[in-house]
Amino acid sequence: MPDCLSALNDCIRDRMPAVWVTVARVRGSTPREAGTKMLVTQDTLYGTIGGGNLEFEAISIARKLLTTATTATSLHRFPLGPSLGQCCGGVAELLFEPINQPPSWLAALNRLSEAQHPFVMVTPIREAPAAESLEKLLVTASDCLGQWPDVALQARALLQARALLQGGVAQWQSLGPTLQALFEPVQATDFHIDLYGAGHVGKALIHVLSTLPCRIRWIDSRAEQFPATVPATVECLLSDAPELEADDAPAGSYVLVMTHSHPLDQAICERFLRRGAYRYLGLIGSASKKRKFEQRLRRAGISAEQWATLTCPIGIAGIDGKQPAEIAIAVAAQLLQIRHTAAVPVTSPADTPA
Repeated sequence: MPDCLSALNDCIRDRMPAVWVTVARVRGSTPREAGTKMLVTQDTLYGTIGGGNLEFEAISIARKLLTTATTATSLHRFPLGPSLGQCCGGVAELLFEPINQPPSWLAALNRLSEAQHPFVMVTPIREAPAAESLEKLLVTASDCLGQWPDVALQARALLQARALLQGGVAQWQSLGPTLQALFEPVQATDFHIDLYGAGHVGKALIHVLSTLPCRIRWIDSRAEQFPATVPATVECLLSDAPELEADDAPAGSYVLVMTHSHPLDQAICERFLRRGAYRYLGLIGSASKKRKFEQRLRRAGISAEQWATLTCPIGIAGIDGKQPAEIAIAVAAQLLQIRHTAAVPVTSPADTPA
């Protein structure tokens, strides 16, 4: 959601009408799962619901809606067979939400998303065209932002939403004879990346990593190295002592060290090796650089067990190119490999056997 939400805010700021398209319900094999979103304007597209003819038809419907200036939410069903020119064999139902002006729920959605606060977004849709429209609900463990006239109906929605707060997935559910709703749980991401260094490879990595569902702290001591604008998921942190920022990295972070200075690289690595509590610690450089660092850090008291948790060189095997973009892709692939394994974060030194 972060990319589409950021794009929606841009459209609202620029007074550009758009349609938010969401995969509401799927059965069988489909290109994307329920909850996947894209934002469509008359000339631009943000995000993807899987490409192919399904996406082509969705874009066409969205742009027709833009010409009518309607604000009504609608649901469309797409069998993914020969008639659509796709062989997935499943069925996808897409929710179309035209947005022509700032919706009442947008400010609250921005606040919850920025705070990384778990919530469930409830999008209602009436089956009877003449029925009164209802606003979105944003439901947390202790609060509900938004209100429906029917208190009992809202209470039923809150009960279903809160059942999905912990590890639930997007679901389309019936709330009554003429009312259905899409329940979308939004969890705080556990994919935190600390990137030290805003050089060529760092910039290439930001370009790749910011397209993933992660949060990035981008740290450097040189203000001029940061670009004027960065994606919404990236926090630029200017620091006179980047190694000290290691103390504030969330437990289980993925750490990439690639500054302009070998002594600074060493200081950052040492700080993390001593504190532990990371999922991945990667140092850019050659095998020779790794040997030199190992000698120095072992003399400084870093144990063999601690040192073994550092990855250098970084990136998946088989990609040996030295172009920044090649390195960025190889490193992003390695992070995803590790993220999808059952490995646990490196424990803190106090929990590590000597």
